[in-house]
Amino acid sequence: MKNQVIAISTNKGGVLKTSITTNLAGVFAARGEKVLIIDTDNQGNAAVTFGQNPDEYEQTLYDVLVDGKPAEEVIVNVAENVDLLACNDDMTFFEFDVLTHKDEYTDVFKLLDKAMGPLREKYDRILIDTPPNLGLTQGNVLATADAVLIPFHPEKYSMRSLTKILKAVREFKEQHNEKLEVLGVVATLVNKRTTLHKNVMMMCRDYVMANGFRFFKTNIPLSVQFASAVAFEEKPMTIAQPGSEHAAFYFELVEEIMSDKIKN
Repeated sequence: MKNQVIAISTNKGGVLKTSITTNLAGVFAARGEKVLIIDTDNQGNAAVTFGQNPDEYEQTLYDVLVDGKPAEEVIVNVAENVDLLACNDDMTFFEFDVLTHKDEYTDVFKLLDKAMGPLREKYDRILIDTPPNLGLTQGNVLATADAVLIPFHPEKYSMRSLTKILKAVREFKEQHNEKLEVLGVVATLVNKRTTLHKNVMMMCRDYVMANGFRFFKTNIPLSVQFASAVAFEEKPMTIAQPGSEHAAFYFELVEEIMSDKIKN
């Protein structure tokens, strides 16, 4: 499916949302697709991944959502076939600034969707990196996306976060975005040598499948290689070292995403 908007989303931090977003962008770009990354997390790590300082941007996603700045004027190119609509600390004030002036907006959950209007036909794939909470920013993302890819870190408390994001997706589908679907759940930071990870992944897989969703066979291992690519080459692994063993995990994940057959 082209012209697809995919949110990489969960209400838990530290589960590789930005790494997944930027590395998937590299894979889709390598396939010849034109990709836009939208960073909605005020940490601005998508820009950092490409060697840029988000605090140096004069205009960001905040200006698009709050002040109505055309997104096309804020987007920057960060790699071949990859553009970025960046975010920084200004986004910290987004929820307060919008909700305290709610009467100025037609629908506070549709600000991102409205801004995306002209962009959907321009890009083959739009990937949205999200903050680790279920506030107004996340609401705008879920009201905009076609599909949600959910990272899952196999720890003891992760099942609780997973059930919450699945519930949020279901509610937003019913109330704000009837086209919204769960693309699937992907395990991240996996260490298969530990009994805990094996057991929690099995529990997650059973839960996800029992609820009619996809649990991807491909998982992203715990490795410093992904961070090293960003630190030393200022690019995600799939762009810096596309032929490497670790980049292969993301290429395999995209093959699964693009396949109609569920490989559980």
